[in-house]
Amino acid sequence: MSTATVYLEDLPVVTASGTGSKKASPPADTAVYLEDVDVSKKEKKTTPPVRTLFDTQFGLDDGAKRQKLAPRFTTGSSSSNTTPTSSPPTNASFIKRRALGTQRLNSIPFSLSAFFDSLPTDACALLALECDTMGKSWLKLLADELAKPYFVDLKRFLYAEGVKGAGDKAPPRIYPQPKDIYAWSNTPLGRVKVVILGQDPYPGAGQAHGYSFSVPPGVAVPASLRNIYTELRTEYPSFTRPGHGHLAGWVSQGVLLLNAVLTVRANAPNSHAEKGWEAFTDRVLRVVDAYGGANLGRAGADGKPDEPATGFGRGVVVLAWGAKAAKRVAAAGLDKHGSKHLILKSAHPSPRSADSGFFGNGHFKKANEWLETRYGPGGGVDWCNV
Repeated sequence: MSTATVYLEDLPVVTASGTGSKKASPPADTAVYLEDVDVSKKEKKTTPPVRTLFDTQFGLDDGAKRQKLAPRFTTGSSSSNTTPTSSPPTNASFIKRRALGTQRLNSIPFSLSAFFDSLPTDACALLALECDTMGKSWLKLLADELAKPYFVDLKRFLYAEGVKGAGDKAPPRIYPQPKDIYAWSNTPLGRVKVVILGQDPYPGAGQAHGYSFSVPPGVAVPASLRNIYTELRTEYPSFTRPGHGHLAGWVSQGVLLLNAVLTVRANAPNSHAEKGWEAFTDRVLRVVDAYGGANLGRAGADGKPDEPATGFGRGVVVLAWGAKAAKRVAAAGLDKHGSKHLILKSAHPSPRSADSGFFGNGHFKKANEWLETRYGPGGGVDWCNV
């Protein structure tokens, strides 16, 4: 069928449009395969400041209705600080689960509104952030994970910490901002060719923005990233160390910058560890195992396409720096699949451990050698382009 070969990377997001307090009926997106949608290109709105899926589902344009429904539904500061409670959503009615890797990526149907409608009303507030901000090529494969009891419990914990909706006031002591927690998912799943696995977000103010090891423009380069730049210069002498730590150039080339734990309290590393994030990101890695590189073909010796994309994972390079990253790779089972992936492990680039095996690991060149073999000439990453 045509959906196996049509890549809708630039398809605009289709949202529901309700007019009352009841959940809207599923709109036309029930027949659309929302593959690799770039959620970073959403249209800016001025009233309200951020119009979320939660707003559109319940038709809360009318101020009076918003005030009336706020105690029950909303995730913003106008609502009660009480954490929503509900029985975990079953989600069984919205999608028939199939084993990962049994369908071509772009042939997997997904309706955002149908998923949202499958949730108990109280769970809508807890999961609105994921529905609003997670890249749709990821959401369609992680939706069942979001509905599991452990993840709902994680969201209750985060809600109590002040992490609510994308349009709500960001909690001052939790990083990154809610709208950036899933920024890593802006790397389309079918184009992922490398995973750099971090531990948890930087705990300093203004540093974390949803990508492992990266910091926003204008923020001082952290010590670990400075050491990464040092190793990169060793492997590629032409590399010029930039004056920033924003790794957007890698992200645009299919490098997934993923932390095992996606949130942290200010100045308290590992403060959100063992709360449920590890189980979730293990699932993210299993999704990468099944579909990483699914929309990438292989180039021939002349640089022209030689093999078309298959819709299934072609294999990725995983850079696991530090014992915690290696543990997550093992938990997800990525190191059990023989030659499908290249797993490169070493010490962490932190100043405390970089001299114990990170410096001199040669990972950037090794990654490109493998990628050129798997994806053909030009299949590597221009690591010098950060």
